[in-house]
Amino acid sequence: MRAEVAKAVVGQQATVTGLLIALLCRGHVLLEGVPGVAKTLLVRALAAGLSLENKRLQFTPDLMPGDVTGSLVFDARTAVFEFREGPVFTNLLLADEINRTPPKTQAALLEVMEERQVSVEGNPRPLPDPFLVAATQNPIEYEGTYPLPEAQLDRFLFKLTVPLPTRDEEFGVLRAHHQGFDPRDLTAAGVRPAATAADLAVARQGVLRVRVADVVLAYIVDLCRATRATPSLELGASPRGATAVLNAAKANAWLVGRDYVTPDDVKAVARPALRHRVRLRHEAEIEGATADAVLEALLTAVPAPR
Repeated sequence: MRAEVAKAVVGQQATVTGLLIALLCRGHVLLEGVPGVAKTLLVRALAAGLSLENKRLQFTPDLMPGDVTGSLVFDARTAVFEFREGPVFTNLLLADEINRTPPKTQAALLEVMEERQVSVEGNPRPLPDPFLVAATQNPIEYEGTYPLPEAQLDRFLFKLTVPLPTRDEEFGVLRAHHQGFDPRDLTAAGVRPAATAADLAVARQGVLRVRVADVVLAYIVDLCRATRATPSLELGASPRGATAVLNAAKANAWLVGRDYVTPDDVKAVARPALRHRVRLRHEAEIEGATADAVLEALLTAVPAPR
């Protein structure tokens, strides 16, 4: 999968790994990065490498909940209301600039992300499996945006920061475009399916069989409890955050070929799994602290089992 995605996206290995872990854990991902760093292309390349359907939904201030989930439409020929599916009925949904739509529309995604279904007139309609929401937001431009509520942020397994490329990576991007690469045509770029939904289901079963020692479970608990006690944070990680770290650590271990979790697996996933679940105190923000810096300090301070 990494090799296929690399045919379309130069670099961004950590982001690709985060997306793969989210698929293995049945989680969702919030991608944060400035425009032009291949967030959309990453999701499209991932879908192409897994033979999965993907749809892109541009979130705007006038977007209604029915535009996301679907709605009942009256059919004059049959004189009955028929349900027309919204763009959430896909495998990989790219929710572009999710923070540009009002809270009412953002809330329409809560049931979708947690229950993987859409309820219309009391009737639940299951979404396809696998299903992943990859939402994007711009960390620079805040005018005309609606900050995501804590309840929705907590539904994302990871918050991944998509960095600007290095000089060598940017040179590779320009060379690919000079040689005719078209980001709208992944087939011509040579991206081929490396796995299927059935392969993903088998992989998920493999992740479930990954062993976790009690001392590692205790380490995850201590780490999350430390976020609630540090003076730099006014909101620490919830038990759902601890569960996210556990599941992501198991997937990370499986990806590197191990059937057991080590403290290094926990450290590898702790920041993306927790950075959006904690909230800095205003005094800490004024002093220039960041969620990542606080989490890094906690990873150093909390003793890891040998």
